[in-house]
Amino acid sequence: MSETKDNMAALAADVESALERKRSKSAAAISWIREAALLPVLAVLIVVGALLNPHFLTVSNFTGLGQQISSLGVVVVGESLILLIGGMDLSLESIYGLAPMVAASFGSGMMVSPYLGILVLLAVGVAVGLVNGLLIVKGRLNGFIVTLGMTILLAGIQDGIVKGQSPFNLPPEFSYLGSAYWGKIPVSLVVTAAIFVVTGLFLRYHRTGRAIYAIGGNREAARAAGIKVNRVRIGVYVAGGLLAAIGGWMEAGRVSSVAASQGYGEGIIFAVFAAAVIGGVSLQGGKGNMVGAASGVVLLGVVQNILFLENAPNYWIDAIDGAVILLALILARVIGGEASAE
Repeated sequence: MSETKDNMAALAADVESALERKRSKSAAAISWIREAALLPVLAVLIVVGALLNPHFLTVSNFTGLGQQISSLGVVVVGESLILLIGGMDLSLESIYGLAPMVAASFGSGMMVSPYLGILVLLAVGVAVGLVNGLLIVKGRLNGFIVTLGMTILLAGIQDGIVKGQSPFNLPPEFSYLGSAYWGKIPVSLVVTAAIFVVTGLFLRYHRTGRAIYAIGGNREAARAAGIKVNRVRIGVYVAGGLLAAIGGWMEAGRVSSVAASQGYGEGIIFAVFAAAVIGGVSLQGGKGNMVGAASGVVLLGVVQNILFLENAPNYWIDAIDGAVILLALILARVIGGEASAE
């Protein structure tokens, strides 16, 4: 009788183990589908672009496209991290403009090393991110209002520093990241791809990366599990500010100038949120990955590239962009499930 019970228990354990493996494989398959949800949309856009213009599939066009979307991609990584903890940072677009503006003005005005200017640029991103994090986490202020106010404040400082002018002829050392090529590949594209890969691996395998998902999913449960929630949240805002500064550095180097309108005046935060959300990063926190975010960046870049090659009227570009974003959201939801477009 005892032997029969032992056999039944062993059989039940084997069945449970098999079911667990099946559930794990099913979850992995669903996760892969969600990560790849935008790929069919991108494939359709590439076919459309190739049919509309013979220059679309050329190496020069793709390298130019990669260089153009790199700066946006870096900012999307920063915003995605903040969204994953259930936060929101509108001020990244102003950091994107202010940090390189301060660095350019600092370097040209005081005739100092451009490398010191780069350190100033990174310091601006870190400082603004830290202030945002402290006000939101320690001060318990509304994140939307804090970062909206910070956006306007930084934009005013950016414009006031140069009185509406745009510093140009930046030092080669400062411009290198955004303008240089390794062979036919833009350095900015290589760096951006590395940032996406490293961030994705960090989120998947590092303890703090997993903590970010836990905080976005249920902050109180994460705190009960021993995660230092406040420290992680502040750190994420700092990382977001730093990445926005790097993205602004890339853009300034690409055009060898820091436009007074860079960032806030261009309204890049709309493209940043669009890329993250259509890539499956949830505005509610706790869901999303870098594969989806990168797909969102590429999708927006391809749309803009097709419109540019076809000389689309400026007054229709915003409408077409909005229509494509909505269509991509719908298709991503149908293909990848509810969470992919949440």
